[in-house]
Amino acid sequence: MKRVYKITLLFGITILVASCHNNSAPNYQYFPNMYESVGYETYSESSAFANGKEGQLPAHGTINRGFEPYDYENTPEGYELAKANLKSPLDSLDRGSDKGKALFDIYCISCHGSAGDGKGKLVEREKFLGVPSYKDRVITEGSVFHVVTYGLNAMGSHANQLSVHERWLVADYVLKLKSQL
Repeated sequence: MKRVYKITLLFGITILVASCHNNSAPNYQYFPNMYESVGYETYSESSAFANGKEGQLPAHGTINRGFEPYDYENTPEGYELAKANLKSPLDSLDRGSDKGKALFDIYCISCHGSAGDGKGKLVEREKFLGVPSYKDRVITEGSVFHVVTYGLNAMGSHANQLSVHERWLVADYVLKLKSQL
């Protein structure tokens, strides 16, 4: 008999608790604005800013996170300045790693070839013509970095695919290939 009373009591408490639940009124939240932020439309009006617009321009002089400014312009004069003045910041451990070869194999080998002779698969299939051999060019690490950053002639920029450090690794590997030709 006690068992029936216990089951009935448990069933009654369950019904009482379930009937008090309301989905439209959630439990109390501590700092609710942390969970439910106020959404603003980008170009809507707002009294939070002096000009009354929600969307604001970045502050003067700011740069994107992770962006490293490059002081040479994308002009022939900028190329010559980079060729003459730009030096690699790589240390001896970076210069000895195989990372530059791996990046060259991903981004450059299809046009420039594995030996840097300008006879990659795309050149052999006549998709691109006139890809120079590294031995025919007077190049420095600064000029290679500049070309990888901005591109030159039919070659496009690789600045959005390779970080600054990776571009220096590729430039170092290109100079190694040039010395082997």
